[in-house]
Amino acid sequence: MLKRRFGDRSDWKRIRKREYAQSYVDKEEFTGYITLLNLVHVTKPLWVKYDDKSVCIVDDGYMWLQHFPIGKNYSVTTMFDANGEVIQWYIDICKEIGVENNIPWWDDLFLDIIVLPTGEIIQQDEDELEAALKNGLVDQDSYNLAWTQANKIKNSIMEESFGVLNYSKVHKELLTELLR
Repeated sequence: MLKRRFGDRSDWKRIRKREYAQSYVDKEEFTGYITLLNLVHVTKPLWVKYDDKSVCIVDDGYMWLQHFPIGKNYSVTTMFDANGEVIQWYIDICKEIGVENNIPWWDDLFLDIIVLPTGEIIQQDEDELEAALKNGLVDQDSYNLAWTQANKIKNSIMEESFGVLNYSKVHKELLTELLR
């Protein structure tokens, strides 16, 4: 069974105090849900390591903006530091996006693509997808979908045509207004 993840991340114990807002956007450049999680106070910072780089992705005052595009097989989380600067874009490849109890969710297909502000592209969790296929957690069609979608997104990013990355700051401002 695939892991279903929710935009409000209500099960995340690391967050002691949070603010949350969401909206539905219906525009030519993006149609779907956007959510904003303000990490007002966390139990401890969270650092990730990419080769020789360590990147803090969770700390007090950080914000996570998530895009849930309708009819697509990915979700994009833009992580902002306490100064409002983009730390990274984290793209989850997913089988499906939906809404339950008015909260958007995605069914995670394991593969992830990280884009750093430098333009560096990092693909992760290929081993998890391979293990999921081997253990019957995903079927061959879902496995193929994950790889097809990941390759398509990476190509779009390299061609600078993966437009959702361009709306991160605008959509963050839109939802920040709802927090006030």
